[in-house]
Amino acid sequence: MSGTNFAIVGCGHIAKKHAEAIKNAPGAKLVAVCDTVPSNMTFYIEEYGAKGYESYDELLLDHNIDVVNICTPSGTHAPLTIKAANAKKHVIVEKPIALTVEDASSMIEACEENSVKLSVLHPNRFRPAMIKLKKAMDKGKFGKLSHANATVRWNRNQEYYDQAPWRGTKSLDGGVLMNQAIHNLDLLVWVMGDVEEVYSMAATRLRHIEAEDVSTGLVKFKNGSLGVIEAATTIYPKNYEESLSVFGEKASVKIGGRTANFIEHWEMENVSEQETEKLVNEIKAEPFGKPGHQWIIEDMMEAIKEDRSPIVTGEEGKRALELVVALYHSAETGKPVKINEGR
Repeated sequence: MSGTNFAIVGCGHIAKKHAEAIKNAPGAKLVAVCDTVPSNMTFYIEEYGAKGYESYDELLLDHNIDVVNICTPSGTHAPLTIKAANAKKHVIVEKPIALTVEDASSMIEACEENSVKLSVLHPNRFRPAMIKLKKAMDKGKFGKLSHANATVRWNRNQEYYDQAPWRGTKSLDGGVLMNQAIHNLDLLVWVMGDVEEVYSMAATRLRHIEAEDVSTGLVKFKNGSLGVIEAATTIYPKNYEESLSVFGEKASVKIGGRTANFIEHWEMENVSEQETEKLVNEIKAEPFGKPGHQWIIEDMMEAIKEDRSPIVTGEEGKRALELVVALYHSAETGKPVKINEGR
């Protein structure tokens, strides 16, 4: 597909990934950027020839824009998405889709009412190892599922949180679950299915922030299998591990490494050691593949052309959010929480 014009709203750190993905996606073009701080837009104006807007309302009047990429603090995603939808712009929104399930539902409803597409940035689904795992799950290679383990052991020091006043706040950012671990939790529900009930504990141990810097949780999935969640930004002195492990009656798999890109364990019934070794080496040779942001950009372009839903829809983004909200609710009350009660 050719001729899809994109605008980036919020020119902070993550915006550069969006700009690079748009640049590398055939037929895509970055035509506009928006930020309340003019100097933040300079790079994109000079490097990509994008038009700069200090006013979001003015940007939305630009009829040359097809898709708005929202890269602002998480707490602002809902009003910006709803405005874009009302202006008949398709939307790609950074994770998490929003900070409340109510906001996420409003975003989805606004896009549906205006017949525009909504896609949420969960790029880790497109890692080669994760694609292999998902295909194995969909083919029933695991048999009856036993349990899964989602782990994020990372470091975000105090300097990270001090970069901007919104970082680590409950109203605009959230803690390790909402910010860092939500990608891993998206993978968990993508692979294991819908969650029925959670029980969680959380704490703010080492960072001077409003939200949690460490969280643990237990999960019961609707299919009867169980899950364990561990997430922290308190790991000394740097990122240690992100992993997803899945166990069933016919298979055991762990995708790990610092950012869950490598097959650390892969055993399946009727799969020989030679086949397994070949798969492990294939992933090791190309663990990252095409960047996930580029996958999302190209998928949005195809979704518009084919008039279909994007791969990672607003509803998909809401599933991961519902899990995080339920975990928060459980940690606050000290009680197990049914997933719909977490809303």
